[in-house]
Amino acid sequence: MQISGQGALITGGASGLGLATARRIVAAGGHVTIIDLPSSQGAAIADELGGVFVPADVTSVDEVQSAVATAQAAAPLRIVVNCAGIAPPAKVLDREGNPAVLADFERVVRINLVGTFNVLSQASAVIAKNELIDGDRGVIVNTASVAAFDGQIGQPAYAASKGGVHAMTIPVARELARYGIRVCTIAPGIMETPMLMGLPQAAQDSLGQQVPHPSRLGRPDEYAALVQHIVENGYLNGETIRLDGAIRMAPK
Repeated sequence: MQISGQGALITGGASGLGLATARRIVAAGGHVTIIDLPSSQGAAIADELGGVFVPADVTSVDEVQSAVATAQAAAPLRIVVNCAGIAPPAKVLDREGNPAVLADFERVVRINLVGTFNVLSQASAVIAKNELIDGDRGVIVNTASVAAFDGQIGQPAYAASKGGVHAMTIPVARELARYGIRVCTIAPGIMETPMLMGLPQAAQDSLGQQVPHPSRLGRPDEYAALVQHIVENGYLNGETIRLDGAIRMAPK
């Protein structure tokens, strides 16, 4: 499916992977609607890109419904990219051997997994009513992580949430196939996100050296380029694609 003239809804679109994706979609002729937190730079980014910013919590049905309606009104909604997520570390037991705070685990799963499902569910209900173009009504791209496959110590909540995103890819793709909606997931490795870029350069270099080839951090535009390819390649469906330079994470 060609991007030009189509509407795209991007969660977490004010920074990192989501921002790079928004810029690439606009460069390809698409119209973007960004969902991010009210405290983000979403409004300024939307102005820069000629798009729309909707401050919203991805776990809120009402707020996401409103954002989807806004996106559809701006341009026919055919592309959804789920980039919103959090990654706070937390072990099962703390240093004193006490169990983890359950609410902390639930919060990560709710934002990363439930939020992703909420957005794709609300958006697909609108996309399914659009006309077919090149055999597609729309494409949904979710974001997992290599932690879904080899999560490290301190990542049980994050790994579980991203593992869930990966696991639901094929059943959702199979269900939405009847509507002409394709669904894929990207599982990034160690990327140049705002969180990692805040580390000292020596730490960034050390992380990059763990990647077999190329031995560096992944770049947000490389993620965005893969999103564009998934949208434009009509035979990609139901797949989770690792974007990680062949890294396999060590226990810690």
